[in-house]
Amino acid sequence: EAGARMVPFAGFSMPVQYRGILEEHRNVRERAGLFDVSHMGQIHLRGPDAGVFAERLVTCRVDTLRVGRVRYGCLCNESGGVVDDVTIYRRAEDELFLCVNAANIDKDREWILAQAGGRTDVEISDESDDTALLAVQGPRAADVLTAARCDEATTLRRFTFATTRLGEVSVLISRTGYTGSDGFEVYAPSEAAVKLWELLLRCGSDAGLAPAGLGARDTLRLEAALPLYGHELDDTTSPLEAGLDRFVKLERGGFIGAEAIGERARAGDGPRLTGFVLEGPGVARAGHEIVRGERVIGRVTSGGHSPTLKQSIGLGYVPRAFADAGNEISVRVRNRDLPARTCQTPFV
Repeated sequence: EAGARMVPFAGFSMPVQYRGILEEHRNVRERAGLFDVSHMGQIHLRGPDAGVFAERLVTCRVDTLRVGRVRYGCLCNESGGVVDDVTIYRRAEDELFLCVNAANIDKDREWILAQAGGRTDVEISDESDDTALLAVQGPRAADVLTAARCDEATTLRRFTFATTRLGEVSVLISRTGYTGSDGFEVYAPSEAAVKLWELLLRCGSDAGLAPAGLGARDTLRLEAALPLYGHELDDTTSPLEAGLDRFVKLERGGFIGAEAIGERARAGDGPRLTGFVLEGPGVARAGHEIVRGERVIGRVTSGGHSPTLKQSIGLGYVPRAFADAGNEISVRVRNRDLPARTCQTPFV
């Protein structure tokens, strides 16, 4: 009804754009955008040993995660590859939930159940179908929620959350997002999604809130150099190779894949994710070869035009020797080698 152009995505029908990707991107960077990301999954862990079990599942620390806090981490397999990247929320000492990628909901649920091995001290429940998720993102996101009479918007810090009410609906609001801008994510019962969508748009009109789709979500996350599962991350890629070192409690170990990740890091010869900018016209896309002279040294995992920087940017894996900022490389696009240079990330 909002005029979105719909596309299939991970088994869902999703809005790729409303008024246009460029306009929606800029609105999020300058004002605020509203995303329907109810396709994301939520897998809950409850019970006296929920925290201990989660500590073994994820690469980040759970023992120091206090009630009302969120952390980013990865689920890894025994060989050190990434099963999925997740955010983990501690709702109580004996209750946590993982927000997982839409394409991986079934895979993650079955993987977590397999790791539990029939233990009875942790209840595992997939509540994805019952949960809607709306994201309000941008520098005026707090103004939107304040206008909707959500007082927590002014007190929540990054990666914290609170249970409150929006209108007549009980919701969980976290100061998190996937755009590189300030923002909030609102978890609610799925049957309340439309009511909340309309409430937020109505209350956010003075702050410039407008719907945004998957297209803008992708260009925004690329500018922030946030990894996308299936592009920067997969079952064969170590989180350290993806530059996610600060989200891996490697010195403590204790999580699935820790030993393999450590061995791969000590070997020192694996690939490393780097950011790059093209130094002229052209656009780098996922799958394009990265070359140095005549030698193919890697591949682009994500690429596109940055509306903020007004140039082509991208992410890709290259040997560690070429991953530092300032290296001259080229991206092979339709048999043409386009000059580029590696750079620090995030881009914006």
